[in-house]
Amino acid sequence: MPHPNTHSDTLNPHPSRPLLLAIYQAALARVEGRAAVAAALAEGCPERAAILAVGKAADAMARGAAERLGDGLVQGLIVTKYGHGSAGHWAGRPVTLLESAHPVPDANSLAAGRAVADFVAALPAGLPLICLISGGASALVELPRDGIDLDLLQRASDWLLGSGLDIHRINRVRQGLSRLKGGGLLALAGDRPVLGLYISDVAGDDPAVIGSGLLGPSPQAALPAGLPDWLAQALQPVAERADEGRVERHIVASLDLALDAAEAEGRRRGCAVYRAAEPLADDAALTATRLVSEVMAGPPGLYLWGGETTVTLPAAPGRGGRNQHLALAAARALAGRDDICLLSVGTDGSDGPTEDAGALVDGGTLARAALHGFDAADCLARADAGSLLEASDDLINTGPTGTNVTDLVIALKTAPPSS
Repeated sequence: MPHPNTHSDTLNPHPSRPLLLAIYQAALARVEGRAAVAAALAEGCPERAAILAVGKAADAMARGAAERLGDGLVQGLIVTKYGHGSAGHWAGRPVTLLESAHPVPDANSLAAGRAVADFVAALPAGLPLICLISGGASALVELPRDGIDLDLLQRASDWLLGSGLDIHRINRVRQGLSRLKGGGLLALAGDRPVLGLYISDVAGDDPAVIGSGLLGPSPQAALPAGLPDWLAQALQPVAERADEGRVERHIVASLDLALDAAEAEGRRRGCAVYRAAEPLADDAALTATRLVSEVMAGPPGLYLWGGETTVTLPAAPGRGGRNQHLALAAARALAGRDDICLLSVGTDGSDGPTEDAGALVDGGTLARAALHGFDAADCLARADAGSLLEASDDLINTGPTGTNVTDLVIALKTAPPSS
């Protein structure tokens, strides 16, 4: 007997998809980098300063700082992901824009790391430095320790990304390979005043973890167990860094703020809203099963979660990222239902090594994909969720968003029609 919420029309996209996308956009607007930095500096901005912006949201954050500084912007350096910069905007300004690779560093990441060190070293004595740091910085700028080359960095990055470790433990390992991470950038800044403004992409909003702690403070987490010998042997100690009262650190955008905005938009649109208290952190597929079960058992309304799940990758993964993996696993549990749709999406506009932000799935996702010969279990096993979700027309592509506060999962359960 079919489930009471199954329907023969599930091959068509769920009619509530635009609502979920509108709630996602409201969340993004609340944590957009330009506005967040401009608001933070309205509380107090140096008359003259240099800016150094690193991360996926670096270009947007730098715009906010430049607006506040005006003619007081002495020099600037922006390092962001390929395609996330806007060179035309900075024409005629004393700002250099560099782009490099994410999530695996490349030769331009090393060049950017050297450029950052040279930029800071060449600043006039005593000039304040405003550092704008967002997620992605770990791959985008790299100044490796002695004996560490690009091949080892890339091998380590590939292993860490497929390890299933959370971002705190991944970044703790990265710090042992780098002269910039774990407070290394702060050490290069000398005795000048430093203001660090952060868009947080980590649970707990810890500056020692965001961007692998470029400005410190010194990390407190222990190295994870089970590292391969070649990686464990390459790691070097991370020095204790004293702040000496010359650095201020402020979180200007975070996951909680994005969820606040999503909740407010949902209520404004007449939804009952159920928001999870704890961030997502576990295996993506297992998390998907749990979340769908919660929605199935719960009342109609909007369900909100945020955080970062993990995926342990096979030897030769296909197309996708953790959001697409979670979405496909959720689609398996939703197959045939017409009362629930679910969006799993990165706030930075990208998911893993792909240019898609994530996916919005419903009870017809698997049926639509099957028309093109795709099998969900096979795609999940091969970490190839993106190929199936492209076939089902469920991928979400936003382009760069100007922010990065981890991932959002938004589900809507509609009430059955009244008789």
